[in-house]
Amino acid sequence: MKCPFCHHDDTQVLDTRVSEEGDAIRRRRRCGKCDKRFTTYERIELVMPFVVKKNGSRTEYAAAKLRGSLMLALRKRPVAAASLDKAIASIEEQLLTSGQREVDSGYIGELVMQELKALDKIAYIRFASVYKNFEDLSEFQQAIAEVGHERKPRKP
Repeated sequence: MKCPFCHHDDTQVLDTRVSEEGDAIRRRRRCGKCDKRFTTYERIELVMPFVVKKNGSRTEYAAAKLRGSLMLALRKRPVAAASLDKAIASIEEQLLTSGQREVDSGYIGELVMQELKALDKIAYIRFASVYKNFEDLSEFQQAIAEVGHERKPRKP
C-alpha cells in the first residue's frame, strides 16, 4: 500500500478492525518513510458477468433490465414486491456463483423462467411466449399444459 502523503511503498499495519456492519475491514497504517498515519478500508467487490447476446455482442449486466422484464411479465398479477425482489436476488446469486466471466443471455432467460414458474404461472406463460418466440397456438397450448400438470393439490 502506497503512502498517500509521500507515495512510499513501505507501510505498516498498526490496527485492523471489522466494521460494525461487518461489510468492511478498517486498517490503520503508518508510513515507514514519513511516519504519517492513514486509514484504509477493504470492501468486497462483486462483479457480475458480462452478458453475451444472441448476435454475439457483449454487454454489461443490467439489473434494471432484469427487473423490467420480470415486472412486465408480472404486470397486473397478484405477486408481492418482496417476492419479486427475492426472485431477482436468486437470479443474481446464481449468476455470481456460476464463476463465469460471461454468460449467455439464454441462460439468464432460463433462470427468469424458472423463477416466474415458481412465482406465477400466468407471468411464466407471458414471458415464455416472448422468450421462446411462440409462433402458433399449439406452442401456447404445450406451455400451458406443462405448467398445468404442476398444480398444487387442493386442500380439503
